[in-house]
Amino acid sequence: MTTININSRKSPMLKKQGTDQWVKLNVGGTYFLTTKTTLSRDPNSFLSRLIQEDCDLISDRDETGAYLIDRDPKYFAPVLNYLRHGKLVLDGVSEEGVLEEAEFYNVTQLITLLKECITHRDQRPQADKKRVYRVLQCREQELTQMISTLSDGWRFEQLISVGMQYTNYGPFENNEFLCVVSKECGSSAGRELELNDRAKVLQQKGSRILGI
Repeated sequence: MTTININSRKSPMLKKQGTDQWVKLNVGGTYFLTTKTTLSRDPNSFLSRLIQEDCDLISDRDETGAYLIDRDPKYFAPVLNYLRHGKLVLDGVSEEGVLEEAEFYNVTQLITLLKECITHRDQRPQADKKRVYRVLQCREQELTQMISTLSDGWRFEQLISVGMQYTNYGPFENNEFLCVVSKECGSSAGRELELNDRAKVLQQKGSRILGI
């Protein structure tokens, strides 16, 4: 018995149509794969205009054919997910960072939602917030790098000089400083940071006792 595949002639066309719906984006070196339907959820957005055949935007593509967008991928992910399912999922990133991207891509409903979230957050009772402090010890030549690399909500508060010490490798004096930094967070997160800090202090004390 001979079997005839009546859909054999249609398969290549269906496959091509399905492939044409997918779009690859290279955002700050990170690849995102999505569909034209998702990017067109907000017709006035940058992303919707980008994929139009008569696009008036100038955008280069990399060697894989992905659209090159010079933005932070960490904050782009929540924007793309919002276009996918209409929900704001931050996964630990700041509302202000995502708002900056939403405004760049001109996703109007997301901009409104984020501004409401920020207003609601800032109006919460102070009892829900806690400022956690850390004291970091460093040498004079390490100060600039340490302060300039503060991130994730930490900010510089105070610098305290604790004098000079000799290194173990020669008679070279080094100014020692205590750098006080702080971060505002929720009560539960603050408790977790306190426990982590206590563990670090105990570890440092143990290292000094053992001469490590």
